Amino acid sequence: MLLDPNRYDPQHFDEETRRALRAVIDWFESRGKRRLVEDYHGKVFYAEFLEFVAKEGLFATFLTPARDGDGHSAKRWDTARIAAMSEILAFYGLNYWYPWQVTVLGLGPVWQSDNAAARERAAAALDAGGVGAFGLSEKEHGADIYASDMVLTPDPAGGYTATGGKYYIGNGNCATTVSVFGRIAGVEGPDQYVFFYADSTHPNYHVVRNVVPSQMYVAEFRLEDYPVGAEDILHTGEAAFSAALNTVNIGKFNLCFGGIGLTTHAFYEAITHAHNRVLYGKPVTAFPHVRRQFVDAYARLAGMRLFSDLAVDYFRSAGPEDRRYLLFNPITKMKVTTEAETVLALLGEIVAAKGFEADNYLPIAKMDVNGLPKLEGTVAVNLALIGKFMPAYLFQPQDYPPVPTRLDAADDAFLFRQGPARGLGKIRFHDWRAVYARHAHRPNVAVFTEQAEAFTTLLTTAGPDAAQLGDMDFTLALGELFTLIVYGQLILEQAEITGVDDAVLAAVFDVLIRDFSEQAIALHGKRSSTTAQQEWAVSALRKPVTDQAAFDSLWQQVAALSGAYAMRP
Repeated sequence: MLLDPNRYDPQHFDEETRRALRAVIDWFESRGKRRLVEDYHGKVFYAEFLEFVAKEGLFATFLTPARDGDGHSAKRWDTARIAAMSEILAFYGLNYWYPWQVTVLGLGPVWQSDNAAARERAAAALDAGGVGAFGLSEKEHGADIYASDMVLTPDPAGGYTATGGKYYIGNGNCATTVSVFGRIAGVEGPDQYVFFYADSTHPNYHVVRNVVPSQMYVAEFRLEDYPVGAEDILHTGEAAFSAALNTVNIGKFNLCFGGIGLTTHAFYEAITHAHNRVLYGKPVTAFPHVRRQFVDAYARLAGMRLFSDLAVDYFRSAGPEDRRYLLFNPITKMKVTTEAETVLALLGEIVAAKGFEADNYLPIAKMDVNGLPKLEGTVAVNLALIGKFMPAYLFQPQDYPPVPTRLDAADDAFLFRQGPARGLGKIRFHDWRAVYARHAHRPNVAVFTEQAEAFTTLLTTAGPDAAQLGDMDFTLALGELFTLIVYGQLILEQAEITGVDDAVLAAVFDVLIRDFSEQAIALHGKRSSTTAQQEWAVSALRKPVTDQAAFDSLWQQVAALSGAYAMRP
């Protein structure tokens, strides 16, 4: 269930993939924990890490699709091994995960493009050890792609010159592949949009500053009369708009494994400290509230893992007739990352002062975890997107063949030909009730299923009126409740595949029941909630079924993690 660098040997991957993943672990472990935390607090730019990446050809191998790999047998866009790399990098800190993550984003518009020259250029840049950047957001407009001040002006030679600024662009200081979103001067409507290829080493590309006080470089940059020729154009018109959204679908998926890696390392450190700490004559972990917090944290981490692992399979099995991944993707961005926040909050309460000491990993994890749901995957935006799928998911099921576990060494080519970013309401899902019914013998699953069914009753008997549908504060509360149902579904589906321990599954649904009750109370308190909706909220409250034997069994599993892993000094 948890990544353990001491024993990591993913036999399901090919030899080159295993070698590369192991090389990353060995690089961090050889440098040691002291160097890791000193560089973090000293805000030392990760140049040595990028040199290691270049030497090993990691980004070139993992992030070049097969069609652009020039026949290299190890190059492919394989979401399963990309997820594995994301988890390992985040295990050692989001500052090392981040340059990988934003390279994924920067490459998205390129690999989606029909511009073969641009794709060849990007592949060569990766081979040379380069990284990528995604030039979308701007200081005044954020990620509002309808309002860009990056303007391309036609020049006499038939090309353009680009002038404007971009803000909050990871790797923007050093990327040789920068996908920049802008608009063409004098053009109105969708035809004005354009994605083009830029290079931070060009003299007309000016790095202004790092906008965050951190190891990572999150750039503000400006282009001044930057020449853009036909060979640099990646997408125009609606295709540019869709490329931006589809890139987010591809790249932001890595947020979930970033959260899993980050919290896993923190969990090891916390349980080892607490289980060996004696207060008032007894170990800290002898206190009931501490055991409960550790079991809750472990259950949440297990849920994160189960959901995300199966989401990989839905991604890899996607196609024009099966786009269910478009629902599961914003849940990985929103739900899994906020779960990471909750896990670290629980661990922080347990370890108290230890979570602030400069020579520990926990302060790093606690500080950085907030960036996942707030900077890289805004919760409100993703909840609004999740809500678009609610009617079809809950009330219009469609038969699909089971999604297989996808650990094969295949290129996930469909991700770069997703097509127009529209028609979300037409996507259908398999019957969510089926897997809940198969696990009805599990007491906490049965209780949570009652809550899920109650939610459908709310929508059919006391659903939101027109005014509430226009009230995002209210609809986001509905989105939180709906998300829990989808989250539980994939957790159960993956549990069937992997044979998860009964005690783990009981604890996961113990958490989900309490979370549903909490969100029901939040809906009750909304200013626009009606009397019928308030009555529903109270009726939907449930208490998990208490099973002391299952709790004790899981606690023993958690306690056994004390001392299981510690980063080399």
